[in-house]
This record gives sequence, C-alpha cells and structure tokens, in this order.
Amino acid sequence: MSNFQALRGWPAESRADVRWQKELTALLQDSLKDSKQAEERIAGDGAHPVHIGADSIEELLGPVWRADLTGFQRRDIAKLLSMRHGANFSVPGAGKTRVALADFQAKRHSGEVRRMLVIAPKSAHGSWEEESKVCFEQPLSIHTVDGRTLDPLADIVLVNYERLPISHVALSKWLGAEPSMLVLDEAHRMKRGSAGVYGTICLALAPLARHRLALTGTPAPNGVKDLQNLFNFVWPGQGGRTVEQATANRTLSEASGILKPFFCRTTKHELGLPPVNAQVVRVPLSGLHQQIYTAIRGDQGLRAAGRGEEDELERYGRVAMYLIMAATTPGLLSTGKAKYDPLPYDLPPLPVPQNKSLAQLMQNLPRYEDSPKYREACRIVNANATRGRKTIVWSTFVRSLTTLERMLWDFAPAVVHGGTPKRDEDITRFRNDPDCMVLLSNPATLGEGISLHHVSHEAVYVDRDFNAGRFLQSLDRIHRLGLPPDTETNIKVLVAENTIDEAIEERLAGKLRFMGAVLDDPGVEQLADLEDAPAAPAGLERSDLDSLLRHLREDPSG
Repeated sequence: MSNFQALRGWPAESRADVRWQKELTALLQDSLKDSKQAEERIAGDGAHPVHIGADSIEELLGPVWRADLTGFQRRDIAKLLSMRHGANFSVPGAGKTRVALADFQAKRHSGEVRRMLVIAPKSAHGSWEEESKVCFEQPLSIHTVDGRTLDPLADIVLVNYERLPISHVALSKWLGAEPSMLVLDEAHRMKRGSAGVYGTICLALAPLARHRLALTGTPAPNGVKDLQNLFNFVWPGQGGRTVEQATANRTLSEASGILKPFFCRTTKHELGLPPVNAQVVRVPLSGLHQQIYTAIRGDQGLRAAGRGEEDELERYGRVAMYLIMAATTPGLLSTGKAKYDPLPYDLPPLPVPQNKSLAQLMQNLPRYEDSPKYREACRIVNANATRGRKTIVWSTFVRSLTTLERMLWDFAPAVVHGGTPKRDEDITRFRNDPDCMVLLSNPATLGEGISLHHVSHEAVYVDRDFNAGRFLQSLDRIHRLGLPPDTETNIKVLVAENTIDEAIEERLAGKLRFMGAVLDDPGVEQLADLEDAPAAPAGLERSDLDSLLRHLREDPSG
C-alpha cells in the first residue's frame, strides 16, 4: 500500500480496469484517514477529534464495570478515548492493564468494537485474567492461544510474542471477522519494527484492527527509531510515515514532545507509593573462596578477555559474568551433572584437603565452604518468616536458585525460572499457601508482567549485573500501585566485599539516579529499556567498561 499513489500516473484507460477488493478499499480509506488525523495532531490542528472529560468515564464504561479508577487513570483513559488509536507510556506499576481494559470496555459499550486481541509476554497473561475478574461484574471470556484454533466467541484472545509466527494466519482471520481492538502489551518487544520477526507480524496485524493501543513503560530503549517503530504500529501506513517525517533528525526529547498528543503517561512520582527501604548488606569473603576469586580476577581475568575476534563488550561481559559467579560462589563456574543441578553443599563443611590444585578445589569448593551470600540470604528469609513476612529471593543463576531451594526447604519454597515446568502453580502457591514463605526467581524470567505486592514486601538480591532496567523491573513486582500508604517495603542487596559486586553497586547507583529522574519526567525526555538486556553478557554497556577494568587491574590487597 506504500505505493498506491503511483496509480495516479497510470493512463486513464488503465485506471478504469482497476478493480478494488472491498477489504482493501476499507484498509486504504482507514490508512488515509489515520494519516490525516496524525498530520492534524502533529500540526496542532483540530487537536482532539472528540473531547472526553475525565469525570464522565464511569458513564462511558456502563454498568458492567466495577473496578475503582485513580485520578490519573481516568485522565489517561479520557485521553485514549479522545483519539482513535494511541499509546500508554506509563511507568511499570501504574495500572496500564486496567486502563486498557477500560478503554476497550468504553469502545465496546458504544458499539465501536466487539472483542480484543492482546499480544503480551506469557508472564503478563495472568495479570490480564486477574484484572478482568476485578474490573467486570461478569469476567470476560478469555482465550489463551495454545494452538492454531482460536475461540470465535471469546471477548479477549491472549497470545505471547513467541507464538506469533505460527498463529499469524489464525490471528488475522480472528481480527478481521469482527470489529476488534488490538493491544500490544510490553510493546517494546517489537521495537525493531519490520527488521524483527515480532515487529513484522505486529505491523501486518495492525491494519486489521478497528482500534490499536501500545502499552510500555519503556518506549524508546535505543532512541527515536524505537518510537517511530511503535507509532508505525499505532498509525500504520501513511500515518506511520507522517510520524517518521515529523521526528526525523530530531533528538529523543524533541521527538517525544512532537508525539505528546499521541500518548498518555503516568510518572512514578504520580503513583504516590510509600518509600522503599533499600539496604546494601556487605558480605566478607575468606578462605578458599577469597583465594579463588582473587586468582580469577587477576591476570586470568584479563587473559580470558583476550583480544580475539569477538566484540570488546562481549569479551569483557563474559569476564564480568565469571566474576559475578565467583563473588557468589566459585562453584557456579563448575558444571554439574545436569544443567540445573544444585551445588553439593554439605553441612557442616568438610575439612579442606591438602595438596589439591586450585582447579580441583574450585570444582569441589561447595563441599569445603558454603557461600556466605547463600548463608546470609537464608538468615534474612528465616528472620522475615519469623515475622510472618514472605520474601522474594532474586538471583541471575538458576543453579543458585536450585541450591537455595534445597537450603530453604523448611520454608516450602516456590521456584520460578526459565526451566520451571509449573510456573503458574508455583506463583499461585507463593500467593496463597501460608506455609510457602519464599519465592526464588531470576529477573529475566519474572522481571515483568506480574504483581506480587499484595503478598510480599521483602526482597533479597543474591547478585545483580550491570543492567539497571532489569533490576528496576524486578523491584516493581512488590512496589506498585495499590500499596497502602503505611506499607513497609524492604530491599536487601547482598554485596561481596572487594569483588565486582562493588563495581556493579557503584555503576547501578549512578544509572538509577539518572533513570529515577527520567522516569519522573512527564515529558518522556529519555527512557532506557527496562526489559531488554544489552547484547553483552552481565548487562555490560560501554559506559561500564572503565569501572570493570579498574576492578580487574587494582591490587586486591589494597
């Protein structure tokens, strides 16, 4: 459709032979209509085609809606209803799912749409189902795609991004069969646009929907191009090109200012959340653990980076990952019999054998010394359980999770990682089972799309990497909208002394100060990606290299 205007140059007799398919004509008319609206909004002409007042939202939702809405949610809903398509860039925890359901219900109540397709990470599906129960007198009929056949009577169809390639045809038919709304949750997943698989399919589905909505707290992880790709979905065809032309060769701040009429946003400050009590718990290393870490950190670490053909970030990212493992326990550097084997800790520790090489000691270290980080995590979980408070324990490494699962067995731990077969069951057990006092997970698996703030206000980080966004996403699991003002939320970060943990602590502190200011900026001047890890291991970015190199080169003896 990008070249349909070329028809104007055809000879008149040729144009007379053109027969437009009914569906294609409708798509073309929609594209032209969207383009005109986009141009008007960017130019400031016509402002809002329809003005919706925040105080009229309940009336527009109809009698089936029962959930409470905050003032900023009403404001955001009103803005979305005043335009045909839009985006919600509110921070994580602001209730974007509820706002989207209200937007859908208002359009359904007015007869504009009959059903909705939601493309969302698998981890977010439970949130849509739970919010539906809270928001409607009678929960909507929700079908989760697990094959190629879709329920034709479903009010909402949920599909994850990974299933898009095999479900594309069925989703296209379902969208086109009835007036539908299409929602992208965590829409930054398609930030590559037509250069990525997810983006290509989302862009292909977009014109089939009567209304489109993009949801993400991180709309511009890599700059203006990401914003352009999102708005190519929201306003496909000519509308998307209008956005591209208006934001080309501009800074992210300038582009977001131009696009402000197209999106709503609630900042972290507006949520009015009670403060977080964050504490760094310093853990000393000693004995074999300290010896092994020092050996890996020194010449061996620099040699491991090497020169080679790999990218510099890739090489040093790998070294950083080795050091993060070694700071927790060098046992993580050895391979078990199976991928997720827990480390063979024997308590009490066995006597250290003599005449063993460092490599042999590293292989069997857990048999001689337990990890001080694991020991401290267990102490914190025990103390919290004594107070009747459930704890989430975060670690990057699955073997840490399976090891802690065994060490915390008395607290009926729930475990969720990429290889967990019964993920939803474990999350439900953590929420509802009074004996389950600890959830063990990693930010890559549980860092987005799930709310645990009603059952847990305690978190322990056994380790962290350089990715500030992933840390913030995991933090948002227990610090989100809906917390009573007197809620006590405690975060404890375990830092092994004289290790890479201290370099990461320094770098994250700087990043979080910057991101905190950014996330409270209502202009969305700049947003780092809170979901996607950088390509390099350990979340290493080029700005982190100096800090890592200083740690590798300085004398550990001080």
